[in-house]
Amino acid sequence: MLVIVKPIQLILNILWLVLVGFWMALGYLVAGVLCCVLIVTIPWGIASFRVANFVLWPFGREAVEKPGAGVGSMLGNVIWVIVAGWWLALGHLMTSIALALTIIGIPFAWANLKLIPVSLFPLGREIVDSDRRFATY
Repeated sequence: MLVIVKPIQLILNILWLVLVGFWMALGYLVAGVLCCVLIVTIPWGIASFRVANFVLWPFGREAVEKPGAGVGSMLGNVIWVIVAGWWLALGHLMTSIALALTIIGIPFAWANLKLIPVSLFPLGREIVDSDRRFATY
């Protein structure tokens, strides 16, 4: 499958990576490693790694709900919010406030705010290309 990257998305993703993406992805990686150390919490670790990948390069992609996600994902998300989700959401909130103080940072602050729901509820979601979201198969 050939993925065409639009020039503006490339520029935004590179700036995002330098300003916020690396540090926020590092937070998700730490949470994922901690979850994988405990055998029972490996599903949360895998979800954390998936979101870390998304946080590194968010422009041109979005998190959508999986059609088959059910009660298990909901219960898992409740546990995730209590253990790690609110810390990561707080990180997104604080960095979005800092970014909103500058003119160039406003689009990145908005993108950071859009990442809060996936940081709170990572289970039952998948990351898709924005162009392919509405495509029929």
